[in-house]
Amino acid sequence: MSLTDTYQLANGTKIPVIGFGTWQSADGDEAYHAVLDALKAGYRHIDTAAAYGNEDSVGKAIKDSGVDRDELFVTTKLWNADHGYDATKKALETSLAKLGLDYVNLYLIHWANPVAFRGNWEEMNAGSWRAMEEAYDAGKTKAIGVSNFRPKHLDALLKTAKVTPMVNQLFINPSDLEPEVVAYNDAHHILTEAYSPFGTGKLVKNKGITAIAEKYGKSVPQLILRWQLQHGFLPLPKSVHTQYIQANTEIFDFNLAHTDMTQLDEAFKGVAGYAQDPDTARF
Repeated sequence: MSLTDTYQLANGTKIPVIGFGTWQSADGDEAYHAVLDALKAGYRHIDTAAAYGNEDSVGKAIKDSGVDRDELFVTTKLWNADHGYDATKKALETSLAKLGLDYVNLYLIHWANPVAFRGNWEEMNAGSWRAMEEAYDAGKTKAIGVSNFRPKHLDALLKTAKVTPMVNQLFINPSDLEPEVVAYNDAHHILTEAYSPFGTGKLVKNKGITAIAEKYGKSVPQLILRWQLQHGFLPLPKSVHTQYIQANTEIFDFNLAHTDMTQLDEAFKGVAGYAQDPDTARF
């Protein structure tokens, strides 16, 4: 396995096994240089979102990198204020314009049950999904999916969906494996992507995880990314530091023993908190 190896989505689309995350990378020089460094390091999968506020910088870095568009996999996401059929159509066009792209490879509904639509979230998600299915049919996105959806939200979406979501992007790391959601994803041929693979940095200095990493001569981030891949997840590591961006690619020369996988699964629950409940989060 290497950085450009791929998983295959339910529709046959190939997606690189690791993506470069841009959440909390500030628009402007920070996000621009981070994405440029990631592309130089060999990443070919870039993950952003309207809510991150950095699509302009991500798009500029993609353009300036010189990497052929056909070699890249670009994801962006629909934010909470834009749920519903018409708003979703406009939001995707806005994201494409900011990114400077004719299409994205993956478009996701970012959040299942925003506060603004808590009384009619199911109807609003259905409208958004219909707009996304039309965009998919028109070639404006090569695949469609969701983020932070739990089984009840997926079941509701599937009542009217013509296309089953191909991806569900979740808060997945040794602190929270979200086993119920992952099992649902697997049963429906939905790929599990893992944002915040290091628990928003809270796992990096954990002494127990550090001890396991030292056995392999690896850093904690390298260890956790390897753990993600051995679970069949697709991790989205984020950094704005060139040396860490490079180091996070160096995870294909070792394998974790079963005992260490089990320890990472079981010994660190809650260390970095748990995924927020989309039905109660205040946004």
